[in-house]
Amino acid sequence: MEALLFIVGVLTVFITISIVLTLGDQALLFFNDPAVTLAEFFGTTQWQPQAGQFGIWALVSATLTTSVVALLVAVPLGLAAALYLSEYASPRVRDILKPLLEVLAGIPTVVYGYFALLFVTPILRTLLGADRVGVYNMLSAGLVMGIMILPLISSMSEDALSAVPRSLREAAYAMGATRLEASVQVVLPAALSGVGAAVILGVSRAVGETMIVAIASGAGPNFSFNPLEAAETMTGHIARISGGDLPYGTLDYSSLFAIALMLFLVTLVLNLISQWFVAKFREQYE
Repeated sequence: MEALLFIVGVLTVFITISIVLTLGDQALLFFNDPAVTLAEFFGTTQWQPQAGQFGIWALVSATLTTSVVALLVAVPLGLAAALYLSEYASPRVRDILKPLLEVLAGIPTVVYGYFALLFVTPILRTLLGADRVGVYNMLSAGLVMGIMILPLISSMSEDALSAVPRSLREAAYAMGATRLEASVQVVLPAALSGVGAAVILGVSRAVGETMIVAIASGAGPNFSFNPLEAAETMTGHIARISGGDLPYGTLDYSSLFAIALMLFLVTLVLNLISQWFVAKFREQYE
């Protein structure tokens, strides 16, 4: 077993280094171009490589907006589902509901994308007004992304809640706590490390999502935090541009690797935060 873990660890490090070197090699060509400066890349809000504008925040703003909308959907619903499955549902009900919930994780993201565009967006335009909500908008993409990551957050949170010893619940009941009070004030804090890790991994999944935002969010860089507007995320831009006839070795081509490297670093940081959070707040019981 130790040998297997060692091999997996070495393989993980090797793959990570290979990804960084592959992306970094092409990204270096982008940043070495005289037309590109780090100050412009990180300090401006217009992304139009054909016009010599390289402000990454035009893509980052859309990525953050759709991810925040997704979390506003997935976190409360996921925690509620996890608490119900862990603390209220009978074993028979849990055996039925948990696999049904996890079916959502098996739906292809391209299907989610067209669901957002053809079902969710018309509802939003009817409720909020067609003059306020565009055909392509970040809100519908974020809402459907929240549905997509809901099984991830709920399943991992439910596992963390179920791992809390029964003795803590019984002690809470002995002190006169109701089931809701015991669940929210005792069990949930005890499982905080696992729940926090689930949320952070959900963030990473939302940030890295491609097809939903490529289909439903919009196909043009737009620095905006208004979810009713159309905007293009980092992953959506990579999918759109790389799918065209983009000449190899051009500035447009190398810019994709700069975006991909930044996206990789963001998700890597989120995963490191997740590991730190688990180690910081982990509760160990005898």
